[in-house]
Amino acid sequence: MEMVLNRIDLAILAALQNDARLSNKELAARVDLAPSSCLERVRRLREGGVLTGFRAQVEPTALGIAIQALVFVRLARHDREQVKSFRAHALSLHETIGLYHVAGQHDFLVHVGVRDANHLRDLALDAFTSRPEVARIETHLIFEHVPKNQMPVLTASGEKETRRRRAPRA
Repeated sequence: MEMVLNRIDLAILAALQNDARLSNKELAARVDLAPSSCLERVRRLREGGVLTGFRAQVEPTALGIAIQALVFVRLARHDREQVKSFRAHALSLHETIGLYHVAGQHDFLVHVGVRDANHLRDLALDAFTSRPEVARIETHLIFEHVPKNQMPVLTASGEKETRRRRAPRA
């Protein structure tokens, strides 16, 4: 069963996406709730699978990542076993930042981070083109990666309320 989120739940989610380090007291103040009520709502959001974790954003260069790239992968056959095998392999790679199973001319999009161009070349040859599931890859360098802090709110409960204007009386 899907959780129905109200405006306070959405405000909690927005605040935590902007700063997951907020104390419960700070979070409660931002969403205008008592701390005990806020703590209960956050617990409910976690138990309901809405809040799935808290992450730190890290500067890639601090980890030795000088180049990021998107590797578009087309599988030789798009059957369940090949998809499962490639997915597990891509997620096991130390350089993988993100993985997308997509529709269209490619089957996967793998976001990778590497030290330099030689590292990227070796990764492409050793980790992708050598795989029996892989028919073809295309590599695109990323010049800039700007992650957004918030997911868009597309639920009916997240729509902004609109108030009807009354027509002036004649």
